[in-house]
Amino acid sequence: MGVLLMLMTIGGLITAMIMLVIATVTKKAWLAKFTIGGVAVWLVFYAVMLLGFSLASSEKTLSVKEPKAFCGFYLDCHMHAVVAGVSPTKRIGDRIAKGDFYIVAINVFSDAKNPNIAFRLIEPKVVVLDENGVRFPRDLETEALLSTASVDIGQDIRGRQIIQKELVFDLPDNIKSGRLDIREGYGIDHAIEAVLIDDEDSILHKRIYLDISPPVL
Repeated sequence: MGVLLMLMTIGGLITAMIMLVIATVTKKAWLAKFTIGGVAVWLVFYAVMLLGFSLASSEKTLSVKEPKAFCGFYLDCHMHAVVAGVSPTKRIGDRIAKGDFYIVAINVFSDAKNPNIAFRLIEPKVVVLDENGVRFPRDLETEALLSTASVDIGQDIRGRQIIQKELVFDLPDNIKSGRLDIREGYGIDHAIEAVLIDDEDSILHKRIYLDISPPVL
């Protein structure tokens, strides 16, 4: 529905511009007022829908092995990511954690039926949030010591291929609730999705996380 309403909005604005040109050329003030009024009413309606869906959304944390789907602006929701397992450790190679290293095994896959079409997560960015919302980035230097170091979670997938990657985070040893947040898309994607009704990345919309907290280890 969000994509349809956005397309209707874009189409309506283009039509409104044409009508305003016609009103100017023909000097029909009533047509200009009617067009501007119609655009204003629609934009207010759209803003109410955008904020209404966002405020009504609820935060969700998926359990280990429960996949998250990625849809975005482009109508398909074929790409998925799932936490396959979590392993805490103090040491990886010659590196010692400030708190605990969390090795998060993540699988990325597509459920598209056509094996000739390649899908991928677009420039995925992954962080961990604790119970207070503090964000922890990946420890890329430590990840480089693991066997999956060369694997890119943003590479193309065809058919039933699965990307298997181990991510590393150095988290406080007293963390109570670790949640993985995965975002993907270019800057223009984020700009569009910010005003896309009921999209996870729309303004004020609650997010869907993947659980990596200690109780599920």
